[in-house]
Amino acid sequence: MEALKQGVDALFILLGAIMVLAMHAGFAFLELGTVRRKNQVNALVKILVDFSVSTVVYFAVGYAVAYGTTFFVGAEQLAAKNGYELVKFFFLLTFAAAIPAIVSGGIAERAKFWPQLIATAVIVGFVYPFFEGIAWNQHFGFQAWLKSVTGEEFHDFAGSVVVHAVGGWLALGAVLLLGARSNRYRKDGAISAHPPSSIPFLALGAWVLTVGWFGFNVMSAQTLDKISGLVAVNSLMAMVGGTLAALVMGKNDPGFVHNGPLAGLVAVCAGSDLMHPLGALVVGLVAGAIFVQMFTLTQNKWKIDDVLGVWPLHGLCGTWGGLAAGIFGSKALGGLGGVSFWSQVLGTALGVGWALAAGFVVYGLLKKTTGLRLSQEEEFDGADLSIHKISATPEREVNW
Repeated sequence: MEALKQGVDALFILLGAIMVLAMHAGFAFLELGTVRRKNQVNALVKILVDFSVSTVVYFAVGYAVAYGTTFFVGAEQLAAKNGYELVKFFFLLTFAAAIPAIVSGGIAERAKFWPQLIATAVIVGFVYPFFEGIAWNQHFGFQAWLKSVTGEEFHDFAGSVVVHAVGGWLALGAVLLLGARSNRYRKDGAISAHPPSSIPFLALGAWVLTVGWFGFNVMSAQTLDKISGLVAVNSLMAMVGGTLAALVMGKNDPGFVHNGPLAGLVAVCAGSDLMHPLGALVVGLVAGAIFVQMFTLTQNKWKIDDVLGVWPLHGLCGTWGGLAAGIFGSKALGGLGGVSFWSQVLGTALGVGWALAAGFVVYGLLKKTTGLRLSQEEEFDGADLSIHKISATPEREVNW
């Protein structure tokens, strides 16, 4: 029976890893559909190469930083318990690799290729696993201190803060240091629209992410005996809440509609194992509203050229999710309890502060040394031709 349980648990978390791996295709197509045609190839290449760099760095360094486990031992030892520790690494790697995928969407269309890979290595090797270890592996006594002060530890079941808020706030620093795309904001105050190149590809990316998210959330149980249908239905309710809020507030705009479910899913991750489904619906509704409102403000009022809106979507909705777990996870609002609002505030604040500071440090150093930005001519030609020497549709361009 023990051998059977080990095998089933290894299969369970492996299936989760595969589902979240598929989400990286969603990141790729969401970015591809949002950027202009001359940057589509770059969007696809970045996500795949970022994932590959993330795998090597997290295997060699990052996983040990977060969990103290090294893989530099014999294969016989690694194969123990059906290789469960290895597939757990695979699963958690897909979370870690989401960070550079998030950043990629914010800095699209004008960022150099190789400096971003260096940033990926630093972020996945140290920045992300440092906070991951604090939140999920009791590092530095932070969780114990929170429990002594507030009565409960910081709760983030599937990464609203650990993954999404950290990724979004890291991206904000990169976006601000990089600056807006050429001619996006003109000296006369006019704003040049850069509409999505392909709504169907944008929608495809959003759907792939949405489906894979149920592996992201449900499989965060990590063993089959801890699986919870509550997590699945709460994820569903938050997803539809985000969609409906984005539909209404975004005035039927398909870009908002397809990012709405992602906003809801980002926000519900932290408390998806605690909330009542109606609470999850409210969390999703608020997240959808946050995304539409803050995307509009950042792009049009504050003139922050965050191409895919990753700071509002992941940074702010992830922050809301960390706080919402402390609100809707309470028994007073139909949740299971065992969570403190103030521990959520402090844990979320630590994650946000760490990510924002790290974003400015990592990308600030790269800006001073290697540079972050394509030249004006390279940006005009597009990252596809400037970096990869090919466009997304060469035959069409020849024929037309």
